[in-house]
Amino acid sequence: MSKNSKSTTNVQKLAVMGMLCAVAFVSTMLMHSIPVMPSAPYLSLDPKDAVIAIGGFIFGPAAALIMTAAVCLVEMVTISSTGVIGLLMNVLSTGVFVTVSTIFYYRKPKLKNAVVGLILGVISMTAMMILWNYLITPIYTGMDRAIIVPMLPTVFLPFNLLKGTINASLTLFLYKTVVTALRKAKLLPKSENQMQKNQEGKKASAITPIVMISALVLLAACVLFILVINGKI
Repeated sequence: MSKNSKSTTNVQKLAVMGMLCAVAFVSTMLMHSIPVMPSAPYLSLDPKDAVIAIGGFIFGPAAALIMTAAVCLVEMVTISSTGVIGLLMNVLSTGVFVTVSTIFYYRKPKLKNAVVGLILGVISMTAMMILWNYLITPIYTGMDRAIIVPMLPTVFLPFNLLKGTINASLTLFLYKTVVTALRKAKLLPKSENQMQKNQEGKKASAITPIVMISALVLLAACVLFILVINGKI
């Protein structure tokens, strides 16, 4: 690859990452005020994890972490009211999810690795946030830890599992569409050789329509569950 070609590829990569960061922030801005758990109205959906995970599927876990830090920082100075503590919680939650989720698929773009990675991402993020909620939530909420502890299995555990499942479903449902659109717009890096081209092609095609439909059904089930526990239906 020539120097000019490599420079163009890097510019394209930064452009796509910037676009995904913007979409991630806007999606969070639109959703952050929607309550999920009636007993903890300060917990809200965070769809940026899915957008950043898609970026990680395309460019790898390191790029996903960079996007995580950028979006969380912007979120802290705009729509968040939890300051640095909220920033740390945000980076840990999203960072663990996108890193674990994308590392398997980026190395070997197979459907099994995508699904396994996302499942492990949900589990890892949930476990991390249980610990983090125990340690930090009493500080930024002003609630006594004795009140927080009973909420760990009844509020924080189901919330993080629900949020993680929604983001994993969104990732599977949207990934192929996003990659196809970016390729048509010639915004993804050009292939260095035919082998790399085939590898990139696998990444775009590994998420099959059946998986997308299954993800949509799971997403609908999660939304229905949220409506039920909030007494909307």
